[in-house]
Amino acid sequence: MPSGLLIEADAGAAAAAADDALAAPSIVAALGALCDEFSCLYRSSLDVRLADVLRGQGWTELAARSLFCADERLSAALLPPEARWIDGDWCMAAPAREPARQAASRALALQLVQLVAADADTHEIEALLRLDPTLSYQLLRLVNSLGMGVARRITSFGQALLILGRQQLRRWLNLMLFAANKDDIRSPMLLARVAVRARSLELLARTRGLDKLTQEQAFMTGMFSLLGVLFGMPLPAILAPLSISEAVLGALLHRDGELGALLDLVECAERSEPDAVAARVMALQMTPCDFNGAIIEANRWMLGALRDSGARDHG
Repeated sequence: MPSGLLIEADAGAAAAAADDALAAPSIVAALGALCDEFSCLYRSSLDVRLADVLRGQGWTELAARSLFCADERLSAALLPPEARWIDGDWCMAAPAREPARQAASRALALQLVQLVAADADTHEIEALLRLDPTLSYQLLRLVNSLGMGVARRITSFGQALLILGRQQLRRWLNLMLFAANKDDIRSPMLLARVAVRARSLELLARTRGLDKLTQEQAFMTGMFSLLGVLFGMPLPAILAPLSISEAVLGALLHRDGELGALLDLVECAERSEPDAVAARVMALQMTPCDFNGAIIEANRWMLGALRDSGARDHG
């Protein structure tokens, strides 16, 4: 899982962020809470006022030459000896060829996603789960660790599926798609990125006042948006067999509708395009505090999701 979070902002965006932070105690508190979860860093060139706010909440200035940026496939041989942190889009590079067993596990997880999306009978889902010991173990581990308000231990797949419920099952399976290959160096960071996307879209949909169904569709949109990167295939081909709504499909393939606008906004933030982010936040009738609060909360949620998936640490 990620070992740290680095805040990125140009001079104008950083000054605006400092104003927002000083005017919104809840944002300042949330920034501090992130430091309780993992290392939080800022560059030495950051706006002085924002740097002061972050330092006061436990954030640390990034040491010179400690960050290595990689946008292609990552290799340990490329890392300079002084590098402590790795940044960039290296996790978005094409996947290496998977061993047959791991490819089968990932394919099985996708089959399960298809069954749940089609609202299949619980017995069908249970039968497929029994074919993969790893997924079966992770499911029982999740339900037992959460407690779910149940006094006794969960000992069967059917019981676990019933207690977890379809919505939570769908979310868990989506996460497991990205965590299924433990030998894929991209997996933890891809899982982190897609988890932040999904939760951000859900929280932003809530901020927009959209109903519960649309919030759930926003989460699904974020989760499915990186399946093409995960499998190294065109996204339309992966989505073709899935029973998903037209709203989600339009958002994923064409950035259509409100879900598409929210996905576009989060992608602009990932690419560090502050002017585009500001324009889209305004167009969606949200405030910068709304957006920043959602992103902070999404990162905290991501950390919990990765712990549940057993993801290993990355820089």
